[in-house]
Amino acid sequence: MTSQAQAATPLPGVRGLAFLGFPLHPANQPSRERGAHLLDVEIPMLFLQGTRDALAMPDQIEPMCAALGARATLRLFADADHSFHVLARSGRTDAQVMNDVLDAFNAWADGVIA
Repeated sequence: MTSQAQAATPLPGVRGLAFLGFPLHPANQPSRERGAHLLDVEIPMLFLQGTRDALAMPDQIEPMCAALGARATLRLFADADHSFHVLARSGRTDAQVMNDVLDAFNAWADGVIA
């Protein structure tokens, strides 16, 4: 995982890391152990997560991002799973959610590059 390499030794030219569904823990097994190495990453990080992501439940990813402080930006997408799929009853389509994900990434990347 690139974040582990960045934590061990900063990668040349890398100005930020974006995660589209960071796999914080095994499915439905809440834990923050897989994110411990992120404390050693000193560049901006973006976490794009669905609120139904079984690999990063909001009650686990939110405090982890808070612990990372200003280096971490967390964007949650309501009703989306790990693949950003949403149920039909959400009233949104996967394409709409993915457009929102990409808009969030673009805005963050513009800020990191500027």
